[in-house]
Amino acid sequence: MSASSALAQKRSLKNFLGRIKGVILIFLAALYLYSLANSLEAFSPPGQLGPAFWPKVSLLLLMAGCLIKVGELWREGNQKIVLEEKAPLLPPVNVSRLITMICLVIFSVIGMDFLGFLLANFLFLVFFMSITGLKKKVSLLLISLFGTILLLYLFVKIVYLPLPRGQGIFNDLTIYFYRLLHLI
Repeated sequence: MSASSALAQKRSLKNFLGRIKGVILIFLAALYLYSLANSLEAFSPPGQLGPAFWPKVSLLLLMAGCLIKVGELWREGNQKIVLEEKAPLLPPVNVSRLITMICLVIFSVIGMDFLGFLLANFLFLVFFMSITGLKKKVSLLLISLFGTILLLYLFVKIVYLPLPRGQGIFNDLTIYFYRLLHLI
């Protein structure tokens, strides 16, 4: 092995380590937080997932993502990044559409106590996707319906998170759909 190739390998390794240092820091922070999450197991009710389950799952997925990123950077090797002379222009922002989306998020959060999660989330998905440009009504309604049902099962059955049921008739509507979907 010549001295120049040994020097090139050393530079290559140094370059690689420089590119992954942020990913390694995130991985180590996730590993530390995972060790802290083990102390939450003492409060786990019998027969349930317990308070440490979701933080641990999230941290494991974060660590897996870090390892995948390190693998991607390793595969890139020493390829030099060729910068374009002219950066691609970002598409123009439709300010009125952006403001409408922000207002929709705010109003759906505010209205969730009155309408309940079920109806507020369904309406949010319908309006948000129509604002973003989805034109097909059947797709819009089906995605909103199944997305809401999926979130209901996730939050109510898996995470055991009580969701707002609404007030008045909306509470009755939520209870009806919870029974229909075997959530209660």
